[in-house]
Amino acid sequence: MTYHSGSRAVQDRVGVRDLADHVGQAVGQGIRPVAAAFLEQQPMLVAGAADPATGAVWASLLTGPPGFVRATGVRQISVTGRPSEDDPLAAALAAEGTLVGTIALDPRTRRRMRLNGRSRPTAGGFAVEADRVFANCPKYLQRRESYETVGRRPGEASRSGGLSPRQRALVEAADTFFLATVHAHGADASHRGGNPGFVHADGPSELRWRDYPGNSMFLTLGNLEADPRAGLLFLDWTSGTVLRLTGTARAAYAPDGERTVRFTVTGVVETPEGSPLRWSPPEYSPANPSLP
Repeated sequence: MTYHSGSRAVQDRVGVRDLADHVGQAVGQGIRPVAAAFLEQQPMLVAGAADPATGAVWASLLTGPPGFVRATGVRQISVTGRPSEDDPLAAALAAEGTLVGTIALDPRTRRRMRLNGRSRPTAGGFAVEADRVFANCPKYLQRRESYETVGRRPGEASRSGGLSPRQRALVEAADTFFLATVHAHGADASHRGGNPGFVHADGPSELRWRDYPGNSMFLTLGNLEADPRAGLLFLDWTSGTVLRLTGTARAAYAPDGERTVRFTVTGVVETPEGSPLRWSPPEYSPANPSLP
C-alpha cells in the first residue's frame, strides 16, 4: 500500500485524499533506468532508521565518489561503505532486515529521489531492497552549483542530551535539513527546505518549523501520526559539520490549514568535518515562503 492509516488520517484532515491518490500513482517498487543513472551521479545519500538497541530514530549522511550508490537490480540499491562506528545508525545498517528510508538529493539539479525498504549487509557496505521508490518535485530545494571533495578527517563525535548555543545557531542558520520517520512496516527519509530562519530553536530541547505545502502525500506527517519518533540531520555545507538529532515530533493544525511541527530533542550527535564535501553557496528556491 502507498499509504497507511496515519497518512490517510492527515490527508482526510487536510482534505486532499483524492489528490494524494493521484500523486501516489507515481510510487512504485522498481528503479527505472533514469533513476539508476541519477543515483550513480550522487556523492551523498541520507539514510534514516531506528537504532535496534534503543529504538531511537536517526538520520545519517553517507558520502563517497559518484558510483558509491548504484542500482544493482530492479528493486535494489547497493552502497559501498558503511557509517563510522560512532554513527548512531552504524548498528542498524549493519543488521539484516532493518527498515530504512533513503533520499538522494542533488543540489546541482534540484532533483531528489526516495527509496524505502529493508537493508542487508554486504561485503563492501550494505544493500537496500526497495518497497517504495519515487521522486519529488524541486520545491524548497536550494540550488548549489558545484562541490569539491576536500581532505578532511572527521573529528571525534560529541554526544549530549540537548543543543548547545552554537548548535542552536547552526540549526537556525540552516536552509535545509533531512527528517527520518518510521511506522510499523517501514521507514522514510525526507527533505525540508526554506530560507535561513525557517527552523526555530526555542531552547536546547525544542525546535519548530512550519510544514510548507507539498505533494499532499503526507508520508512524513502520516508516520508521525502513527509513531512520534523522528531523527533530524543538519549539515554545514561549507565546513562539513554533521549534526544529528533524535527525539519525538508532533504536528499542530491551525484552523486556516497552516501546520507547525514541534520537535523535542532527546539526543544529539555532532561530528566536526563529518562530510568531505564542500558545496558552493546556495541559490534559494523561488518557492521558499518569505519569513516574518
